[in-house]
Amino acid sequence: MCDFFEKIEINPIIAAVSDLHQLDEALNSPCENIFLLTGNIFNLKEIANRVKSKNKGLYIHIDLIDGFSKDTWGLEYIVKNIFPDGIITTKSNLVKLSKDLGAFTIQRLFILDSMSLEKGIKSIQNTRPNAVEILPGIMPKIIKKIYFETRIPIITGGLIMDKEDVIQSLNSGAVAISTSNKNVWYM
Repeated sequence: MCDFFEKIEINPIIAAVSDLHQLDEALNSPCENIFLLTGNIFNLKEIANRVKSKNKGLYIHIDLIDGFSKDTWGLEYIVKNIFPDGIITTKSNLVKLSKDLGAFTIQRLFILDSMSLEKGIKSIQNTRPNAVEILPGIMPKIIKKIYFETRIPIITGGLIMDKEDVIQSLNSGAVAISTSNKNVWYM
């Protein structure tokens, strides 16, 4: 479990791959971790092998993988047969199950308004994931509030456009930044 934190100590930028055309560049980037936001039942194992061959951390966003049901069986199959370094999900029930399966678990939250913020904090407090990814990631006050109320490591993602956004997120208490913006991968 600490492998994630060791790798973000080396580089807090996480390559978020939402299109397989980005995979080669992510694999050759200085990013130590990859958030896989695409793939399907037929190519997931090969993607995982490619990422592992480059000694990068692989965190699969189970909600976005095609061909797997977004339930217990799909999650269990991925954890026990694909062997990612961790699972990302927006679903509280899958956070708990992922943790029960021994997987490093990142709960992804979309903070749209004060109601989603309060529901998100309660969900984090109930599920206790290993880390939380907050989208959009350009909300310093919200990052601080969520960390203060949960004491769970925060990853920011979404709308991270430049070095200023990265620095602001890290200064607000985020431990890492996930982005599909290739320019940010090389900061």
